Amino acid sequence: MNDLPSHGWDINNQHGWNSALAPDEQPTQRLRGFFVAADDQKTLHVELQDQQEESRSRPIPWLWYRARTRKVKLSIACGIALAAILFFAFVGAAFGRWNPVSTPLNRLTNSQVSQSPMATGTATSIAISIPRIEATPSAQATARATATPGGKPPTPNPNPNPGPSPGPQSSSVYYGVHLPDQYLSDLTAFEHDAQKAVSILMWYQQWGINNGYQYFQPSWMNEIRNHGSIPLVTWDPWNPAFGADQPQFALQNIINGNFDAYITKWALASKAWGHPYFLRFAHEMNGNWMPWSELVNGNKPGQFVQAWRHVHDIFTSLGVTNVTWVWSPNIDYSQSIPLREVYPGDAYVDWTAMDGYNWGNIGPHTWETFAQVFGQTYNDILSITSKPLMIAETASTEQDGNKAQWITDGFSNQLMHTFPLIRAVVWFNEDKETDWRIESSPSAQSAFAAAIQSNYYASNSFANLNASPIPAL
Repeated sequence: MNDLPSHGWDINNQHGWNSALAPDEQPTQRLRGFFVAADDQKTLHVELQDQQEESRSRPIPWLWYRARTRKVKLSIACGIALAAILFFAFVGAAFGRWNPVSTPLNRLTNSQVSQSPMATGTATSIAISIPRIEATPSAQATARATATPGGKPPTPNPNPNPGPSPGPQSSSVYYGVHLPDQYLSDLTAFEHDAQKAVSILMWYQQWGINNGYQYFQPSWMNEIRNHGSIPLVTWDPWNPAFGADQPQFALQNIINGNFDAYITKWALASKAWGHPYFLRFAHEMNGNWMPWSELVNGNKPGQFVQAWRHVHDIFTSLGVTNVTWVWSPNIDYSQSIPLREVYPGDAYVDWTAMDGYNWGNIGPHTWETFAQVFGQTYNDILSITSKPLMIAETASTEQDGNKAQWITDGFSNQLMHTFPLIRAVVWFNEDKETDWRIESSPSAQSAFAAAIQSNYYASNSFANLNASPIPAL
């Protein structure tokens, strides 16, 4: 009788007893040992009475079980409460350590905001405060062929360039645009689309035209300056209607002084105007599509430097001090002239520049990232001089790739991190060989507007600029 039912034992409760026994086991079988003889009823009665008395003197098992259950439940509840207290204490400590101040999402400071370098551009304004880093360039692209929209694209040498490593920078870059026509309304329309006014406006003037536009334009210069932007004049010795073969504009003729009267007239008008501006003379001289290239038009090696210095010396002799001279080759390609051979020297150059485009699959080209377009030439120029560097022309096609992503990568990532020594950038906003404009698609326009909102790019705050040469920011 040592086996008790799990709920307690009561000999007077036959149902409870039976429920604790095996299906084939009955109470009579358990008491078989007490039935010694059929006539021994008295002995059985006495044994059963003794059994009942003993059960009354022992603790009632079901009461013990309930007490034990309550203790277990109480222990479990206390354990859960203690675990909860410890958990919330840990969470509170963690939030107190990592978030000492709760900042509403719409009040995040600039230093608390980061964005993927490859994030899709939107029209949302961004204000990023970026400390300036003067770092050694990391772009190591080999020569890439990307002629400017003004010339015939040469054959490229493909070799992908690795992407940048992220890092903060500071506000330090002039941002500008080239437009096909010189109307202030066109400029303000572009600024509306870009959601930011420009600090530089670039345009072209050629020696060989005869409609009066070959001369210095003080009225237009005043409009741009009053707008708060800096003029950047690309000043080229040719007539753009006749291509690279123009003997009249051979380099030797410039060196010989055939154009000195015209150069002097421009220089004196510049001096009379008196305000600082960029003058980009004879750009992309390392290619073969302009008459001042040493590869065409009967020119010879060494003549470009001589011609440059001759023009520069005329300005110097006349006491013209408001010109910032910009030497602007095309990006390197396999047949281009080595840049050292056409660099006039630090005494004759104030800023350097480079022109480069992503042509997509136009002609012999393939899609190139921003770093692939500019990497090799960036390093080559920095190996020649420490003069401030700008991108004087750039844009991307929509063909064979994602133009919006190209813009976001270039203006929100590459310029800040891979090319930190570029101090100005000018977008070529014209529908020419392809639609280079930021308005070529809504996604491209939104990407450009989003990227350019960063305070890394200066706006039109230069109406009172008087420093010359124009300093880097």
